[in-house]
Amino acid sequence: MSAVKKGQGALSDVNVRQFTIGKDDEGARLDRWFKRHLPQVGFATVSRWARTGQIRLDGKRADVDTRIEAGQILRVPPGNATPVGTPGKGERPRAPLTDAQIELAESMVLEKDRAAIVLNKPPGLATQGGSGTYEHVDGLLDAYAAEGAPRPRLVHRLDKDTSGVLLIARTPGSAAYFSKRFSGRTARKIYWALVVGVPDVKDGLIELPIAKQPGTGGEKMMVDESGQGQSARSRYRVISRAGNAAAWVELQPLTGRTHQLRVHMAAIGHPIVGDGKYGGQTAFLTGTISRKMHLHARRLRIEHPEGDLLDVTAPLPSHFEASMAQLGFHEEDGDLAIDPIKPIPEKTMQKRAAKAHAKEYRKERRGERRKRADGEKGAGSAGRTPTGKRAGAKPLGKPGAKAGPKVAGPKIAGTKSAGRGDAKTAARPAAKPAGVKFGAARASVAKAADAKAAGTRPASRKPAGGAPRGKAR
Repeated sequence: MSAVKKGQGALSDVNVRQFTIGKDDEGARLDRWFKRHLPQVGFATVSRWARTGQIRLDGKRADVDTRIEAGQILRVPPGNATPVGTPGKGERPRAPLTDAQIELAESMVLEKDRAAIVLNKPPGLATQGGSGTYEHVDGLLDAYAAEGAPRPRLVHRLDKDTSGVLLIARTPGSAAYFSKRFSGRTARKIYWALVVGVPDVKDGLIELPIAKQPGTGGEKMMVDESGQGQSARSRYRVISRAGNAAAWVELQPLTGRTHQLRVHMAAIGHPIVGDGKYGGQTAFLTGTISRKMHLHARRLRIEHPEGDLLDVTAPLPSHFEASMAQLGFHEEDGDLAIDPIKPIPEKTMQKRAAKAHAKEYRKERRGERRKRADGEKGAGSAGRTPTGKRAGAKPLGKPGAKAGPKVAGPKIAGTKSAGRGDAKTAARPAAKPAGVKFGAARASVAKAADAKAAGTRPASRKPAGGAPRGKAR
């Protein structure tokens, strides 16, 4: 985190402020730094400051897309001086945590350092809030925030009924670092699960695309091989078996799709015990085996911002531990060797990031177009006055054209009385209908309309040589 030379919590609105770029912000864009540390300063303000030279990095002008480096001195003009940790625009002030919530938050901690907090999330506790969900891990993160420091943030998620290792980043810089490892597939996540039946293949790879199931509001996923689903890959290894009734398996998600492990195991005919959402009634074992879901994030291994390897193991929840004992499984048999993952090239990661950004941009643009179309439709119908004529229709004839002599006769629909030029213009179709020609044919039609308006017979058209057309009379 960046440090303010005159104290982080007491920023002056009168004097120019100076900040020292911290290690966590190494390589970040300048506008991202403002979003992390001065959330009350909007992007438009930052852009204006940069454009007018009010923002300086080591005494030099900087743009919003300038990549900053640790140790640089950032000069910021006065105004919008909000200490780090203050809710940004549109954020509601969070209610203080109760003693019970603080106790729950502290009881989940497995490991803590300057960059990360590793939790053992219990089953039944959601990672983030949603419709009707008020108790969740994200709401407890204030318990881990030091005074004057940024609020810790989630790096990845676990399903509500899944227990186990959950990584929390303590600073914006470490959040960016860990997120990059997850998106680059260099982080290793090991799950333990009890499944119904025993897979024939003891060490298998499941490659089935996944998409949202229609009609569920995105709450349920399904295997979709129509070409619309997102690619998903999961590896499983059978650790032990309880006859033919159940098996204890190790699962490794090689991609990060919603409910991926649950969908894949159900798709091969071995749903996770207790997962009625994807396994139905067949996902429950008879006897005294718990009906809770038996999926546990056992271990996480990921690179640490300080250069070490973060490797954490989470103990099993009580219902999972009891089911293991009833089925005759022993925990010491489950810690298998982890195969190393080949790092993905930086260029590939950049392409993936660009693709994801383009997808989000298209989604936002679609929403904007829908809103704009709905607004225009509503405004058009509200302001329309039924007059029998098309509202806003273009006037016939060219603006500024000289009107010809008035000719007695009937008016042509849609025009004022009149002249030769007006009649000629009125005879032109607004768009080319089928069977109507343009050029010379259009001129003939115009002349016929003029003659009809004047009540006279149109003159015969003669060829260029002056001789009458057709046979001689």
